[in-house]
Amino acid sequence: MIVADISVIPLVGGTSVSPIVKKCVMAMEARGLKVMPGPMSTSFEAHTLDEILGAVKAAHEAALATGARRVVTTVKIDDRKDKEQSMASKVDALR
Repeated sequence: MIVADISVIPLVGGTSVSPIVKKCVMAMEARGLKVMPGPMSTSFEAHTLDEILGAVKAAHEAALATGARRVVTTVKIDDRKDKEQSMASKVDALR
């Protein structure tokens, strides 16, 4: 499993972006991926890099579809090949 972390920052007139971020999360979930929203970014997992990149595109475009005139998206991808991993296994390793 590939684990990724995404932060979508829509530049809009107000200070609250949570309604837009919610649409981004929903766009990712609609692709059938396991998504874990956090306070500063959203983690998700998929079987292939194409699924990861497709989810990034869906989230980015969901933010633009709200009317945001500018969207800054950052992504981190952890594609580990030596053993199976998931979001849960990465969190469990910290405990």
